[in-house]
Amino acid sequence: MERVHIYHTNDIHSHFENWPRISAYLREESKRLEQENETVFSFDIGDACDRVHPLTEATDGTANILLLNEVRYDAVTIGNNEGIGSSKKQLSHLYDEANFPVVISNLFDAKTGYPPEWAKVFHIIQTKSGHKIGLFGLTAPFPTSYKPIGWDVKNPDEVIGDILEMITPLVDSIILLSHLGIGEDQRIAELYPMISVIIGSHTHHLLPNGKVVRNTLLAAAGKYGQYVGHIELEIERNKIIAAKATVKETATIKAPENENKMIEGYEQKGYLLLNEQVIAAIPDTFSVNWHGKSELVEVGLEALKEYAHTDAAILNAGLFMQPLIEGTVTKNDLHKILPHPMRILRCTLDGENLIRMIYEMEKNRLFLRNFPIKGIGFRGKIFGEICYNGVAYDKMTGEVSWLGKPIERTKQYTFATVDHFMFIPFFPTIEIKGENEVLFPYFIRNVVAQYLKKHYPIDKLIR
Repeated sequence: MERVHIYHTNDIHSHFENWPRISAYLREESKRLEQENETVFSFDIGDACDRVHPLTEATDGTANILLLNEVRYDAVTIGNNEGIGSSKKQLSHLYDEANFPVVISNLFDAKTGYPPEWAKVFHIIQTKSGHKIGLFGLTAPFPTSYKPIGWDVKNPDEVIGDILEMITPLVDSIILLSHLGIGEDQRIAELYPMISVIIGSHTHHLLPNGKVVRNTLLAAAGKYGQYVGHIELEIERNKIIAAKATVKETATIKAPENENKMIEGYEQKGYLLLNEQVIAAIPDTFSVNWHGKSELVEVGLEALKEYAHTDAAILNAGLFMQPLIEGTVTKNDLHKILPHPMRILRCTLDGENLIRMIYEMEKNRLFLRNFPIKGIGFRGKIFGEICYNGVAYDKMTGEVSWLGKPIERTKQYTFATVDHFMFIPFFPTIEIKGENEVLFPYFIRNVVAQYLKKHYPIDKLIR
């Protein structure tokens, strides 16, 4: 009988405060088990990168890959933060220095129709006894976001059959590296029992002892590097006869001696790189207020209108994390203020549905003002006040106006906001009735940077 150890991480999201322990632990465990002549593999299941961290933002994620190299993963797949948090060029070069294979089976170049050159559709690894394991990877399909970048992302069922047909004759067992979420993992396990193990991610779920669905073991290690997953397989006569999953809490792992220095170093290096890029110079401080309109929110609304070529814009004040201080404005300043990986959404609605959407916003306004929303691109504290520019709502009469005039129910109206508004459940009219276009490649902070650069150029700084 052979025992195989699989260590896995997922959804680290650039939480580098946990990385020194994870890196040291995985290297030490690999060394220990190798000395005991046992087979050890390690995988990362995507969203290792997140531009909320200054070092990730400053290096377009390449610093994250250099950190992953410390572990010498046997394979990784990509999450949506790598896939749609990067331009096509950035993603195509993200793994240039990687010492591990990238496995992704449902992403294709929209121009050529072929898989990306930097990745493998599947990958085969082998245990010490010769047992062959076929790996394939699937990432969450967001066609609205992937297509404008230049990628064609397939739904899982469009590719799983072909992948299994290709690799089944070549291997003894199959593992899926899934950045799809727990719901999809369970569904796939029900439909494709020939997959021995699904290592999951994306929905940040934690399976402390795994979960068995039909013939398949599901495993997942939560989020932010708070846990490291460990799967043990027992193989006899070239078949898996037993499989179990556990997790190790990172907080219980012995800290490296220089842990704090390393963590501070990641952050300071990012700040230094971002501070080198001066964008604009403003004569006064632009204040921010999460519970109402403010100067900085108004700048954001004007920036969106200018970028998207619309007469109106809508944003939530909670997007703006801190004020913009008088003087020079650097890329670091804007990253601190707007750390969210959100792009601009241009939405067109007829007048009747525009009124319906504003009613949805007004209905949810008081609830959202202090709502601590998490995920779907949001990296702030609370949603905050909903702020309009170009469109208005009269609380006394319930009337909605556009540029000071009543809304015509059959007329088409286009406004700008962030793509986050299309994904959250509070304003369903946007997704259901809107003619929506996500504008690439810039994030909201880049759009605000362009606006400031144009209207507050550095050479006009008041000294």
